[in-house]
Order: sequence, then C-alpha cells, then structure tokens
Amino acid sequence: MRMASSVTPGSPLAKIWTKSDLLALISSKMKEVRLIAVSNREPYVHRHTENGLVCIQPASGLASALDPVMRACGGVWVAHGSGDADREVTDPRGRLKVPPQHPSYTLRRVWLDKQLEDEYYYGLANEGLWPLCHIAFHRPRFSLRNWESYRRVNRIFADAVIEEAAGEPAFVFIQDYHFGLLPRMLKNDAPNLQIAQFWHIPWPNRETLRVFPWQEELLDGMLGNDLLGFHLRDHCANFLDAVAREVEAKVDRPRGEITRGGKSTVVRPFPISIDFKWHNRAAQSAEVKAEMALWVKRMGSAPELLGIGIDRLDYTKGIPDRLRALDVFLETNPQYRGRVAFAQVGVPSRTQIQDYQDLNAEIDREVSRINEKWGTGKYKPVHFFKGEYSQTELMGLHRLASFCMVSPLHDGMNLVAKEFVASRFDEKGVLILSSFAGAAEELADALLVNPFSVDEMADAIYRALEMPRDESQKRMRRLRAATAENTIYRWAAKILMTLLKIDSSEPAENGTPATWAAGAA
Repeated sequence: MRMASSVTPGSPLAKIWTKSDLLALISSKMKEVRLIAVSNREPYVHRHTENGLVCIQPASGLASALDPVMRACGGVWVAHGSGDADREVTDPRGRLKVPPQHPSYTLRRVWLDKQLEDEYYYGLANEGLWPLCHIAFHRPRFSLRNWESYRRVNRIFADAVIEEAAGEPAFVFIQDYHFGLLPRMLKNDAPNLQIAQFWHIPWPNRETLRVFPWQEELLDGMLGNDLLGFHLRDHCANFLDAVAREVEAKVDRPRGEITRGGKSTVVRPFPISIDFKWHNRAAQSAEVKAEMALWVKRMGSAPELLGIGIDRLDYTKGIPDRLRALDVFLETNPQYRGRVAFAQVGVPSRTQIQDYQDLNAEIDREVSRINEKWGTGKYKPVHFFKGEYSQTELMGLHRLASFCMVSPLHDGMNLVAKEFVASRFDEKGVLILSSFAGAAEELADALLVNPFSVDEMADAIYRALEMPRDESQKRMRRLRAATAENTIYRWAAKILMTLLKIDSSEPAENGTPATWAAGAA
C-alpha cells in the first residue's frame, strides 16, 4: 500500500516546521475559513481548590499536542466542560478565551449530565472502543444503552459545531474515538464544512473489529470525513480492510481513498509529535533545575542511578510488567541493589471503571512487594508518585534519569518518549521503548523491547546502565534529531496541506467554491 509518510526532499514539508511557519501557512491558505477543533477533553479546566478558583491544563497527550496548534491558528475548540468551576467563567453560550495568560483562541464548552457522560465516555468509549482498539487482552464491554448515549453526545457536539460555524465555510478538525459518528452528522447537515478527523489510538484489524455490534454505523460515521488520519500505515490499512469487508463502498487501497455515496474520504498516516523547540528550551531553564532538586527531596536522597516511568494509570501502559522487570533486574544483577531506584509517575485515569481500580490496586501491591523485598534502611527501589504534574515538573524528572522506560502493551504513538528525548539537551540518558508504541517507528535508536517479556525488559535495563557513554550519546543525538524534524507543527501542516489539496466533487454550496481552499503549496 503506497501511503508513505516520508517527506520528499524539496517538498514544502522537507523543513523544520515552527509555530510561525504554521501560522504563515494558515494565513496564506485559510484566511477565509474558520478552524474548529473538537475533542472530548478540554485543554483548560477550571476547578475550585483550597486556594480558590484555578485554571489548569490536564495531563493529556492530545491536549499537549493540539494546544500549540490552536495557539498558532486561533479559531474555536469545542470540548466537554468537565471542571466543577467551568460554568462560572464562561459566557451564556459556554465560551471563553484561552490560554488565561495569553488568550489566542476560543474554548466552547459543551455540557453533559452525569448519566450521559458515564454511558458515552466511561461506557461506550472507554469500556468498549478503547480495549477493542488496543491489543491489551482486556475484553471490551458493549451496551445498547451506552451506544445510544454515544450517538446522542455526538449529536450534541454536532449542533455546537454547526452553531459555531454559523453557516460559513469552516475546517472542522475532530479528535479521537469519542466522535466516530460526528463526521457524518456534520456532513449531512452542513455540506460546506470541510472535515478531518485524527484517530489518536490504534485501529484494530478487521477480525477484531467484527465483535463491535454497531461497526457499520461507526464506519459510515467516519466516512463522513474528507480526510481521516491515523498514526501509522498499518492502522490505515486496517481501516481500509474493515470498510472493504463491512460497508458498501469503493476502496482504492493504493491511493488510500474510499468512495461511498459519491463522496470520497482520503485515509493517510500522520504520526503526531511535540513542540521540540519549546521542550528543548524549557528543559534548560532555572525552573526545571529547581524541580530537579524537588524530585530529589521527594525521594529522600539522590539515587546513584535513576530510572523513570511517566504514564496515565491505564492497563495499556504495561506498568505492572515494567515493575516486575525491575524486580527481575535486581534479582539477576545484585551489584545494582542499593544503587538503582525507579520513579514511577502515575496520573489517575478513569477511576470510575472497575478495570482501572483493579490496576491501581495491582500497582500498589507490586510497589510494596518490591520495596519490601529489596529495600534496605533509607533505600527504596521504587518511588511511586500518584498525581498530576506539570510539564516543568516532569522535565525535572527527565533531567535526572539514567534511563526512561516507555513500555505500553499497545499505543497509537506515546508522546512521553518524545518529551523525554526533547528534554535531554545534555545528550545523556537512554530510552527503553516498547516495539508496540507508534513512536518506535521514528525512534529506532531507543532500546526496543517486547513489553510482554519481563526478562527482555530486565535485560534492557542492564544494557541501558552498562551502555558506553559514546554509544548512548550517539543514540540520543539521533533520537533528538528525529524528534526535532517531526514537530507538532509539521504534523498539523501535513494534515492541512493534504486537506487543502482535496477537491470537492460537488457543486458549490452556499457560495462556497467547488474547490475548497485549493492551491496548497
């Protein structure tokens, strides 16, 4: 299948894209078209605390990836208002300007009652689609009631987007698996909208997808997009195979294009990334240096050698197996006992779901078991920090690490790996990375491991600690070069430039030119 994500030398993308480059692209090609982003999770949340009302940025790969794009583009971001103080700071339509310090785009909050949120988000999306799409051996659960709520929430968001577009041409950029039905709803109600969706998690093979009871409706909903993006070519191939098998449509695999009812959907891989320049600069700041000292204080003392893991507390992240690998490493390498400590940051996630409660309990048991087994005096082999931490705080942990373990059982991309690399301007540290993370395709100079093999991960820890300085430096240089080249702004530019080249096959609607925003560079 010829859907290569590589960039041809001399093309507009064969450059290091910056925020200003992206802004220039939007200014020159999309001056008359509004940008509307859609996601379940909002980029900024307002909450009541002991210190009063505060605004925070949630720990989210999606939010951290898209927020810099929205700052560059302006426009509107439509998202679920989840904070207990969110309503207090918006206008009657649920709108406010963000970020708080430097407002540059509008956040439009959509309100959902608790039952609807439980059934759509925790039920269908996270007990159904999430385990279905991740090969992590957790059985998905399906309920007609949850599916109906998922459909209803997609309709609520469709109405909000159409209201924001106000009948004018707009580019709607939909994020993730919470809105599989939204593209078709929008295309049916507002044909002048140009719609792209990025699916942030893997797309399963067609045999796995067959267990989903409403797969034809889901696939038809996603075919309302003009452009559909996944992280990897394999995910694109799986989607094309599913459509070919389950839906009445013409599937052109070599071109990555699907035609249904006279409308075409282009399917492409767009590996997501981070703002490398910002991370690299921020990691050298005095604030991050101060955070390094705070992490040492939290651990009681500075370990001679420190390994780190930073994850949401999700069963796809492979945290228990990672801890067991540390146990095996200490068992087989007694010379490192008392010298190596591991700091695991766990961001609480979806705690209403029983599987996540069970995972939290399992991690707590493993941490206690390993510390009781190998701890001596003031030495603790595992430090478990459960909570949310800012990027500045996490950079301090990046800077302290001898190695970073990113070992998901399955992951669409995983930006933690890229954030660690971007923080290491000193060219020190070793990245241990799951072969089943999408990031492994770009970050081949990491120590790639099978996260289902505890012994293999234990061996990778040993290799990381024994690696000669010149080899680790060369690896880190190559990892940083790859991350610096494929920035979040290049990701956004690739999506925009691909969409801009897609010509409408229908006559103009509401005065919109038949070739919507044609003429991309």
